[in-house]
Amino acid sequence: MEMTESGAAFAGERRTERRRRVLRGATLRFNGGFGAVEGLVRNESEHGAQLSFGDAVGVPPGFELMVNGARRGALVRWRTQTSVGVQFVD
Repeated sequence: MEMTESGAAFAGERRTERRRRVLRGATLRFNGGFGAVEGLVRNESEHGAQLSFGDAVGVPPGFELMVNGARRGALVRWRTQTSVGVQFVD
C-alpha cells in the first residue's frame, strides 16, 4: 500500500492503514460487565474500528467490544454525537 508524505494510508486521513467497510452488530461491555451498549461496527482494520450509535455520548473511554462472539479491548480515540473511533488494545 502506498503511503502519503505524512504516513497516512491515503490523502485526507491520519490513519496509517485502510479500514474495511462492514456492517455488524456490536455490544460494548463496561463497568465490570454491568453496563452494556448496543451499536454497529461501520468499518474496521486490524488495529481499530468506527462504531455507530443512536447517541454516543454515554460511551465510556474504554470498554470490551463484542462482535460475532469475539471480544476485544478498545479505547476511544475520537467521538461525534453518533459515532466513535476506537483503537484495539489487546
